[in-house]
Amino acid sequence: MVLLLGCGVLHLILRNFDYMSEPVADVLHISTEARLSNLFVELASHTTDRTLWVLALGALVYAVVRFIEAYGLWQEREWAQWFGLLSTASYLPAELYWLLRHPSSLKSGVLGINLVIVLFMLSLRVKGVRRPQRSRETL
Repeated sequence: MVLLLGCGVLHLILRNFDYMSEPVADVLHISTEARLSNLFVELASHTTDRTLWVLALGALVYAVVRFIEAYGLWQEREWAQWFGLLSTASYLPAELYWLLRHPSSLKSGVLGINLVIVLFMLSLRVKGVRRPQRSRETL
């Protein structure tokens, strides 16, 4: 899904993003008088090609990381479990930053849940708990 989003951003680079913001708001059935519509148009007016390239590249990197992790987990590789742990833990600093900057119960909940997941994954890795290996004959 992120990869498709990145492709959409690349497509926007070829078009004038300012003129596309209003039709997109129409498709999403957002009133032109609404605050969300005004925010969307405001963001579109400050968007540059460089920003869109950074967003597209970020989406590509994110998708590649998730594909690598998915492949490793599918093949039941131990490195993929560590990779998943590290990629999940990489969100913690940003979540903590945003929680400290603008505290809310939602941000506290997201940080708490992510922290519990990371600690659970870490405990599994430290204990060396693995799923039983499937033999090739059963595949």
